[in-house]
Amino acid sequence: MLGRNVKIHFAGSDGEENFYAALNAADTRYRLYSCYKYIVSKKPDDDFKLPEGHVIVDQCRTAKHVIQDSGLFTLMFGAGKGQKQTISTLTEWQDKLMAFVKQNHITASIVEIDCQKVLGVDEAWYFRQRMKDMMPENKQINVFHFEDGQKGLDRLIEFSDYIAVSVPEWRIVKAASHKKDIRYITHYIKNKKPEIDIHLLGCTDFKIIRENNFCTSADSTSWLSGVKYGYIDDGYRKEHIRNFKRNLFNEREQQVKALLESCGVEIKQKTLEYTTNASLCATICKDLYARTCGPQD
Repeated sequence: MLGRNVKIHFAGSDGEENFYAALNAADTRYRLYSCYKYIVSKKPDDDFKLPEGHVIVDQCRTAKHVIQDSGLFTLMFGAGKGQKQTISTLTEWQDKLMAFVKQNHITASIVEIDCQKVLGVDEAWYFRQRMKDMMPENKQINVFHFEDGQKGLDRLIEFSDYIAVSVPEWRIVKAASHKKDIRYITHYIKNKKPEIDIHLLGCTDFKIIRENNFCTSADSTSWLSGVKYGYIDDGYRKEHIRNFKRNLFNEREQQVKALLESCGVEIKQKTLEYTTNASLCATICKDLYARTCGPQD
């Protein structure tokens, strides 16, 4: 447990130094990253060691809690879409994931190989048990999908210490009633096993977060919308990032610059401005989360 209210994990940084600097300057304590790009082009017996002082290793050391996503969604439905996945290919993926974690002494909570949609429920259980047996030192997040059914959910609750519910999946499958249905399933899980941790996967909906504030964690990339679209919502109004107060911007820019320099990044003015804006957006989001869900420290 991370406290008495849900903690929003800032997602989307994935080991880039500028995003790392942005989130550190904003003093965000909870992060989620994907291991996809660190393992996709390697073999299981390759060297997965990150360079000394790499931001992923550092954030595992300094953040309050970090979640490592498996990269499986990108592999199955994103950049790797079209490649046929089998028990063999996903065993290799899991081996690479575990090698990356072990070689870098990563202490994050690890999202499992939730392959229900492409291989099946039995295969997902094979990978789930395999990772638990081979990597007991890391807390693992097991993901419930609709393919699991009610019996699968009950079995998963009994097996797991940390369970995830995919909010985007519920939004698609139960479009009209997904908020009510998510509230029902999270309460069902918690009532059946009060000590279990629950993660709201890909949740940016504040109504869902408020109604499920007893959950442990959620993740969101909303902090990046400001630098992506130009506008950030602070809960009261949408504001364009060019309207940030100059004194606040200049102060944050100095913090960001110092952090980038400590990472050995060559600083270009455009990158510095982008990173400073992203950092201020992260601060706005963190304040909004605190107002909506409770403390994020």
